[in-house]
Amino acid sequence: MIITDIIIPFDIEQKLLWKHQVNAYEVEEIFDNRPLIRFREKGRVQGENLYTARGQTEAGRFMMVLFIHKKSSEALVISAREMTKREIQSYAKSK
Repeated sequence: MIITDIIIPFDIEQKLLWKHQVNAYEVEEIFDNRPLIRFREKGRVQGENLYTARGQTEAGRFMMVLFIHKKSSEALVISAREMTKREIQSYAKSK
């Protein structure tokens, strides 16, 4: 999957900070560090589906990012959070 840019709307960026304690730069690091990307579900707009990206930040945090892959090859971030212990184990096995 090709991702040319990452879009994080201001309201989503604010939610990530207060609800999940995740900074926008950490989300960008996940995409920069070759995440494991998985299809989640079909989107409302044809050709724009929902995916998860799992990866690790430069500081070592294991994160999961929920995003819509736009037709323009951009990733529209919907949410991001730290992985649970079980998700980290699954990620380690997949990597």
